[in-house]
Amino acid sequence: MGTRDNVIDINKPVEFTIDGRRFESTRRKQPAAELLVLAGLDPTRHELWEMRLHRPTPLRYLTTDIVGIRMGARFVAISDTIRERAGVSDEAEL
Repeated sequence: MGTRDNVIDINKPVEFTIDGRRFESTRRKQPAAELLVLAGLDPTRHELWEMRLHRPTPLRYLTTDIVGIRMGARFVAISDTIRERAGVSDEAEL
């Protein structure tokens, strides 16, 4: 493998999913709130979590966090209602 084989083409869109719906972007770093808006969700009422293989718990992003988007990344949006029912603590308690 040459050095060019490991280089990411920043002009090529990166593909990812939010709640199973496919999206793509050439911006590989975006605030979590912008990704929620892209998915048609209200960032004041949802949180963005990322599911990763070989990791037992998802990565949880605050709306102000900058998210690094990897090719094939899988995100889920968790509503405040679901979060409260599941007993997950508030963002302020992270």
